[in-house]
Amino acid sequence: MALSLLLLIFGFVLVSYGADKLVEGASSLAKRLRVSDLLIGLTIVSFGTSAPELAVNIVSSLKGSSEISLGNVVGSNIFNLLGVVGTSALIKPVIVKHSTLRKEIPLSLIAALSLLALGSKSTSIITRGDGVVLLLFFVIFLSYVLEMAKKDREMFDELAVTKESNIPVWLSIIYIIGGLVGLSLGGRWIVNGAVEIARAFKVSEKFIGLTIVAIGTSIPELATSLVASIKGNDEIALGNAVGSNIFNIFFILGISALISPIQYNSALNADLWFLVAVTSVLIIFSKDLRIQRLEGLGMIIGYIGYTVFLFIRK
Repeated sequence: MALSLLLLIFGFVLVSYGADKLVEGASSLAKRLRVSDLLIGLTIVSFGTSAPELAVNIVSSLKGSSEISLGNVVGSNIFNLLGVVGTSALIKPVIVKHSTLRKEIPLSLIAALSLLALGSKSTSIITRGDGVVLLLFFVIFLSYVLEMAKKDREMFDELAVTKESNIPVWLSIIYIIGGLVGLSLGGRWIVNGAVEIARAFKVSEKFIGLTIVAIGTSIPELATSLVASIKGNDEIALGNAVGSNIFNIFFILGISALISPIQYNSALNADLWFLVAVTSVLIIFSKDLRIQRLEGLGMIIGYIGYTVFLFIRK
């Protein structure tokens, strides 16, 4: 028990430090490259914080564990929106850019609807061909990101704006890589420590799986968005969560389906419809280009309710 508690504490310390350095390095790199923090949040940060989901899904696909692959992605996406964005807004209202409201969040909604459509086929299998379709959507997303980068640089040039940073590029990259490593390792320690403590208190394996493990792979997103929100980097805070959702479905599930066709369980439809509803609510909350504390609290309560539903359903 003492060792598990130490593991949990050191895990939180490492995650906090890793998130701090990741945000600092990412924001600094954005300044050096003359692009927005949102762009960095949608790409480097969101891809890096999605690494745990990618690792879990690749292993699950190789082992033929379809339910883990799908459940990991859908569960993480729901937590990213309700848990990550909700907690960030509760700490400090999150500023939403026009492009995020009009493009990134709707693209996240399209990703959820695409997965629902693929799973609703008569065969109930997400084939390798479907995986290619998801990856093509991901290529479209990357094309949009590249276009955004081009417009960012043109805007800074036209306005004669030079984003200054006291951190050299090589150090920013080290911060980003080191931060991601810290998030991954710290997240693993937190999950392992929490699971052992839960077992010591005779908590059921089912409850552990539905709560601790499900949230575990999203700890990097949570830590990064919270630190970004506290530091005033709202673009990274929201871009990280929304970008991770796009990565999870289009890229991670696309790769997983290419490795091995994924058996789709129709019981997941309720969770996917809930993800669609949550994403739609995020669009509504973002209409005034700000997610307020009260709305953040509502999102957190929504996630607690969803977790209770999962526990009862199982």
